[in-house]
Amino acid sequence: MTTEANFDGLVGPSHNYAGLAYGNVASTKNADQPSNPREAALQGLRKMKALQELGIPQGILPPQERPSLGLLRRLGFSGTDAHVLAKVRTQAPGLLAAASSASSMWTANAATVSPSADCADGKVHFTPANLCSQLHRSIEPAGTATVLKKVFASAKHFVHHDPLPSTPALGDEGAANHTRLSWHPGAAGLEIFTYGRGSDSDPAPTRYPARQTLAASEAIARLHGLSPARTYFVQQNPAVIDQGVFHNDVIAVGSREVLLYHQHAFLHTAALRDWISKSLKGTDPCLIEVPANLVAVEDAIESYLFNSQLVTGADREVRLIVAHECRENPRVWEFLQELVDDRSNPIVGIHVHDLRQSMRNGGGPACLRLRVTLSDDERRAVHRKCWLNDERFGELLNWVERHYRDKLQLKDMADPRFLDETRAALDRLTEILGLGSIYDFQRA
Repeated sequence: MTTEANFDGLVGPSHNYAGLAYGNVASTKNADQPSNPREAALQGLRKMKALQELGIPQGILPPQERPSLGLLRRLGFSGTDAHVLAKVRTQAPGLLAAASSASSMWTANAATVSPSADCADGKVHFTPANLCSQLHRSIEPAGTATVLKKVFASAKHFVHHDPLPSTPALGDEGAANHTRLSWHPGAAGLEIFTYGRGSDSDPAPTRYPARQTLAASEAIARLHGLSPARTYFVQQNPAVIDQGVFHNDVIAVGSREVLLYHQHAFLHTAALRDWISKSLKGTDPCLIEVPANLVAVEDAIESYLFNSQLVTGADREVRLIVAHECRENPRVWEFLQELVDDRSNPIVGIHVHDLRQSMRNGGGPACLRLRVTLSDDERRAVHRKCWLNDERFGELLNWVERHYRDKLQLKDMADPRFLDETRAALDRLTEILGLGSIYDFQRA
């Protein structure tokens, strides 16, 4: 049997609100506010456990070590770790913020993954995102690649590509701009890549940058050996990028035969719908367009309605996993009630989760997970301790309670004691997950 698994990123001990993500409205709005790393990590774990209890295979990916002393040394700061942190705090606090970001928690940006049923060689392919549009995220790819190769180590089942060259012409933000539809997880599916920037003649946003490029999406499709007949490239509407829709997963979500999207999500919606309708084999697609007069783009961004997770549980029922903010927005909540009452679509329930700590930094349920479709053999080849179960959940709860602070601000990142705390926490995590020396290269 083939199923879609979720691999969530554990929120790191340095979870803070520095407002680094230009174009991400929530991140900018909450800049410099105190954060609660402990609660952020617990909220993420509770969501993982809830999905695991629905019968969905739930994996765990560790955070990267922050502050990144490697980045700061590359930028000319020298001396002991304490000296480096003291210098950067006084001379370049913006670099301290970038080096301390816990943004690797949003694993939807970690990589693009194509299942074996879609790839010419019959293996699962991974390409870590280069995340070159912003400094704080551009330091993640090496750590991401290390973790993915450790968790998905079997060369018989998995292929790992290098991140694309780190240049704006090949800007790649990972699975947040990638959707797969299929009548069954194990069947050959349709892979849809959404990009913000194509040729110079294409319409483009004028306020915020378009992070995902067409050239990057095309390169990943080639690397993964995808069938051109089952691969589609569609441009995101530049007008919604300028409103704060920095990734496609803020305005659309799809799984199995269902694509839920806002009326203004794509630049050429009719052509996309027509291609899906003609190309999806084995079942009729369920294409749900949300009109702007029911849910405005502003409401979608505020609630992260489309940054929900469409999941199919062990009972084969389809549910939508949404952030608490969806219930707090009257227009969005009314739409969701109508959605589950409408028997013309397979969505039978809405599960609400408190992810406020992540949401205040601009990341909802879908941001926190990387979808990996796996056959039974492929699942058995995954590093076994990275699967969530009751024992692992208890270990991780205790780990967070012991090692995480309940209040953190940027100034705390310059304290050498915080770095020591973080390293002790991550060393213990590698013992729990059995991942060995994944942090050694970050400390060299």
